[in-house]
Amino acid sequence: MATHQFQTEVNQLLDLIIHSLYSHREVFLRELVSNASDAVDKLKYLNLSDERYKSLSFEPRIDISFDREAKTLTVGDNGIGMSEADLVDSLGTIARSGTKEFLSHLGDDARKNSNLIGRFGVGFYSAFMVSEKIEVITRKAGEDAAWLWKSDGKGSYEIEESARDGQGTTVLLRLNDEGLEYANRWRLEELVRKYSNHIAYPIILHFVEDEYDDKGKKKGSKAKDERINSAAALWTRPKSELTEADYVDFYKNIADTEEDPLLTIHTRAEGTIEYSTLFFVPSKAPFDIFHADYRPGVKLYVHRVFITDDEKELLPTYLRFLRGVIDSEDLPLNVSREILQQNRVMTNIRNASVKKVLSELKDLSTRDPDRYGKFADEFNRLIKEGLYSDYGNRETLLELVRFKSTAVDGWTSLADYGIRVKDGQKAIYYLTGDSEERLRKSPLLEMYRKEGIEVLLCSDEIDEIVVPSIGKFGVFELKAANRAGAEDDFGTAKDEAKEKEYKPVVDKIRKALGERVKDVRLTSRLTESPSCIVMDADDPSLQFQQLMKAMGREGMAGIKPILEVNGDHAIVKRMALSDDDRLAEDTAFVLLGQALLVEGAQLEDPADFVARLNRLLAS
Repeated sequence: MATHQFQTEVNQLLDLIIHSLYSHREVFLRELVSNASDAVDKLKYLNLSDERYKSLSFEPRIDISFDREAKTLTVGDNGIGMSEADLVDSLGTIARSGTKEFLSHLGDDARKNSNLIGRFGVGFYSAFMVSEKIEVITRKAGEDAAWLWKSDGKGSYEIEESARDGQGTTVLLRLNDEGLEYANRWRLEELVRKYSNHIAYPIILHFVEDEYDDKGKKKGSKAKDERINSAAALWTRPKSELTEADYVDFYKNIADTEEDPLLTIHTRAEGTIEYSTLFFVPSKAPFDIFHADYRPGVKLYVHRVFITDDEKELLPTYLRFLRGVIDSEDLPLNVSREILQQNRVMTNIRNASVKKVLSELKDLSTRDPDRYGKFADEFNRLIKEGLYSDYGNRETLLELVRFKSTAVDGWTSLADYGIRVKDGQKAIYYLTGDSEERLRKSPLLEMYRKEGIEVLLCSDEIDEIVVPSIGKFGVFELKAANRAGAEDDFGTAKDEAKEKEYKPVVDKIRKALGERVKDVRLTSRLTESPSCIVMDADDPSLQFQQLMKAMGREGMAGIKPILEVNGDHAIVKRMALSDDDRLAEDTAFVLLGQALLVEGAQLEDPADFVARLNRLLAS
């Protein structure tokens, strides 16, 4: 017998699971059954696809039994099993399962977030909520040796050689006082039907039932077993046979959530290629949706045999929010990642699935705009990713993408903007930045407000790449509001007399700022603010430069903005009347600094800006 120490953080992890999730301790059974199902999945796949395992006699099943007097509960399977090394890796190395991130998400809202437990692969340890000790007996398929793992969850575990008839794993819980309620036939049946009814394999409950004579007197007891889950591949059944509750229950089971789905998309394709898909759009974005190592939410089956749930090529990455199943009748069971990427059948299924999902979303946007607004709240940024990366579905994605606007509350589409344009307007105008609130206060909007022109507010960091790539929508060209010369669109004639009058002021500012700006110009776009910054037509915006910098690309540091000043503003007028060079220089720096700040840019020297501002206030 060998004693091992759990890896770092295990005590903190177990303490949080046992105490913080106390009110949700029933999830332990869901996690143990899910682990058993995964083990059976793996062996069933090998049994059908690997010559080494094809001779194995294998009838997949999961067994649950209990003994109330002995205070034990057992969950067993005849799946792939584990070797001694597997036990150390799977049950002793908790950090492999994303413990740090699990702990950070748990935090103070642990009771609300118990469904996180399965998403990080730490579900096995939830069994310590109801156990004072856990024993695991396992034997890996194809091996003769069996192993016993046991621990009280207090910092260490023991592994020793054992015995087991056949491959698989048995988890024996020695229940504590709080866990004793689960040594009950009806409670276990309730939980299996609640959490695991759609597990693809029979779940057999073993129990002892009392027998009574005609007079109601107990005459003995009899051991019985009963299948307690439907074990139905829901996606293969006709939609006419299924209720909304069936779909919701299935979704909650596969997505490991208590939220109802926002949209259900069930398709059965017959003909040249036969397959079934069942996709769900979550009500809330998965926590890892913008992580590079996000976990895919769609499982691949072939003839209802589980193949993988870790394949990011099943659907385009911008649809990574989807949860559900693809089941093909035409893919080989030994399909691998390499084959998957080149397989014609899988390509056809993928393309058809993308079009179906986008079509259903388009229908939702027309049929129920409020509900689609909730979708946009969670996933609009991903639709923008698709707009940039999926040219084949560009037209549909252009109808699905949404924006905030200066003209309406909530979301608006490009099509709706087109309906609201003023007579003679030939462009759709947009403004990019780092926050919607900052954009709404931008001085760059003053001219558009004056002209009664709507501007789209684009505050996602990818908007700087995506929106310009659209080019045109229908007859309308998309134009950025932060470009030099934008006022030319409104036929504003240059006031040559005014430009001549303010040329000395503009020259003073240009001289004071030197290489800090590309140019200084008098503008007619401002009505309230003294200054703003814009970019030359061929230069990247400040936001794009910041995005490139965040990606480690520093090559745009030399690109400078253009400072535009409002000749009607009191500050600029005062400069025109003053001969104080120091005052003019301080004013020039403050005009530039405040224009940069309003656009969310960082000042090169904040202390210098504050000093100049203080001098101006004092004067």
